[in-house]
Amino acid sequence: MDGKSEGISRRQVLKGMAGAAFPLIAPSTLFGATAPSNRINVAMIGLGRQAMHANIKPFLESGYTRVVALCDLDGWRLAQAKAEVDKRYGNADCKTFRDWREVIALPDVDAVMNSTPDHWHVPISLAAVRAGKNVSCEKPLTLSIAEGRLLADTVKQKGVVFRTDTECRSNATMRAAAELVRNGYIGKLKHAEVGVPTGDIAGGDATPMPVPEDFDYAMWLGPAPEKPYTLDRVHPRQGYGRPGWMRCRDTCEGMITNWGTHLLDVFQLAHDSERTGPVEVEGTGEYPAADSGLWNVLLNFKAQFRFADGVTVDYATRNTAYIRFEGEEGWIQAVWMTDGGMKEGLTASSDSILQAKPKEGGVHLPERADKEDFIYGIRTGQPVMIDAEIGHRTCSMGQLAHIAVQTGRKLAWNPDTERFADDEKANAMLTRAIRGNWMDIGTT
Repeated sequence: MDGKSEGISRRQVLKGMAGAAFPLIAPSTLFGATAPSNRINVAMIGLGRQAMHANIKPFLESGYTRVVALCDLDGWRLAQAKAEVDKRYGNADCKTFRDWREVIALPDVDAVMNSTPDHWHVPISLAAVRAGKNVSCEKPLTLSIAEGRLLADTVKQKGVVFRTDTECRSNATMRAAAELVRNGYIGKLKHAEVGVPTGDIAGGDATPMPVPEDFDYAMWLGPAPEKPYTLDRVHPRQGYGRPGWMRCRDTCEGMITNWGTHLLDVFQLAHDSERTGPVEVEGTGEYPAADSGLWNVLLNFKAQFRFADGVTVDYATRNTAYIRFEGEEGWIQAVWMTDGGMKEGLTASSDSILQAKPKEGGVHLPERADKEDFIYGIRTGQPVMIDAEIGHRTCSMGQLAHIAVQTGRKLAWNPDTERFADDEKANAMLTRAIRGNWMDIGTT
């Protein structure tokens, strides 16, 4: 059997699982419940902090998936992940790779978990989608609005399962707030306030350093501008601390999209605007001083959006991850994580809102964890909670705010054409420079 026919055969088998009466969540006691030949074979690409902290474990513990391939450019990280997988399965069968293109080419890989740095999200995800793989990709989904549109359109064309990997919708507090708003318990929504932590700082040592022997730095840069290696541009050696790439604009936009895609996604869900966007945006922000070091993402920002129905959103760094919805008949506030003195959890203008019973025939939002949702989509063929289009639209809100900060003026946005009105300088920021042909893999 050739690779192509084997891949089709596996997809047919997995689709056939949709009619089976399987429980949605597979506890570890049911690990052997699904025959190995019917399990979803998962490849992990990128094995840094997020992969090891949050992404690999659910796939190892699910009775419907098996981790069959690991890929990273850092030899130490690859070895750490391999040891964890081998320990879980009691064998040494999991394959390891340094080049993600070899992983995409594997005919027996059904799904890819893309946990790479932000500048690699779209190139790798695009190649995987074009190869017919199901993909879960870390947020923020993209580094530009144009590449987000390309990814969303390609996913739709290929018909694979794609999930934007953010757990905020799965958080019970956030889901409850969105459901209450969608069902009209605060009346017509008028305004929202979204806060994200101020986690980005100035600094970082830009002094060039020798590239470690077990790290392929040239490949790590990939589509990003060519810059000399220094530890603070990449990630800690033999550890999983906060990586420097999250504070470098060549590889990340910082908190404005990083944390923003969590909370802005919940707003889009509550507002029922997850497949469109605002019509107006303005913003201000502070970048590090030019002589302050390597790191150059925004230190803080304030942005305002207006939607076509008149709903407005204030979005800013506030030391707290929260969202507040204000309607004509009350308000709801959901706090996820806090350093700013706010009470974590759900509060409202009246107890009656919090005690409201679900309405018959009302909106009932899914209650699935992030990886469970991805697996559910593959097994059943049903839509996932945050597909590529939704992930793109949510990421776009942060990117629109960032463009507004850079231009320093109020911008009119057309969410249908995804262009600014009569502002070519702003429209030029809808794309980013890509070094090499990484966006073209799999097009022929």
